[in-house]
Amino acid sequence: MCLAVPALIISINPDRTALVDILSVNRQIAVDLVPGAVAGDYVLVHAGFAIEIISEQSAQETLDLFREFPELAEGL
Repeated sequence: MCLAVPALIISINPDRTALVDILSVNRQIAVDLVPGAVAGDYVLVHAGFAIEIISEQSAQETLDLFREFPELAEGL
């Protein structure tokens, strides 16, 4: 089983890495697998890679679940 976490893209660098916000924590990820992603998009992140662009509504629903169960968000 894998877990992908929703993240908001803050900025994308020329080397196709991006700064993202995951539950108020900033991380650098690779966006090579989602070439259409732009700053402001929500993406699913797995193992340091954005794997899919998702809607804001879908991202917020999942993030709300993480907030309900803080032990799930530990270590993100």
